[in-house]
Amino acid sequence: MAIKATIFKADLQIADMERHYYHDHALTLARHPSETDERMMVRLLAFALHAHEHLSFGEGMTADDEPDLWLKDLTGAIKLWIDVGLPDEKLIRKACGRAGQVVVYAYGGRTAEMWFAQNSEKFERLKNLTVINLLPENTRALAKLAQRTMQLQCTIQDGQVWLSDGNDSVPVERVTLKGTKVGR
Repeated sequence: MAIKATIFKADLQIADMERHYYHDHALTLARHPSETDERMMVRLLAFALHAHEHLSFGEGMTADDEPDLWLKDLTGAIKLWIDVGLPDEKLIRKACGRAGQVVVYAYGGRTAEMWFAQNSEKFERLKNLTVINLLPENTRALAKLAQRTMQLQCTIQDGQVWLSDGNDSVPVERVTLKGTKVGR
């Protein structure tokens, strides 16, 4: 008997001063049995950083032909493909052929650094790819915010990102490894 996904609900208030995007989102996240709180919260962070009324969660962990998040236009064309973790280089290349922009949020400390070093030459050819590394202390702190029902606020200003649950606030530092620089 297969273990089913665990459902998490998040009311996410976003104040993105850089994009002038101020909106509340009621999100439902299905956490795959093999997914950690850390990975799920990185997916939630990625949603907050790229929030849009048509941005939606994909089947990223269970389907190679779907990202963790994506934004499609009204014709069904993929404008934005977002993966979290350390996806296979071939899958990233394929995504770059299908989407206007691909963003990978890597995390895991030294493991993420080694993954990028092994693939950086191949990534250079992909002009519509951005790879952002998240610091392990930040992603571990994000995991501590995970609850089955969450009330979260995300503030983005002057290159800085904070995610808060009202009691704890987690600053998130983004390091751009490839692509357009984010933040400072």
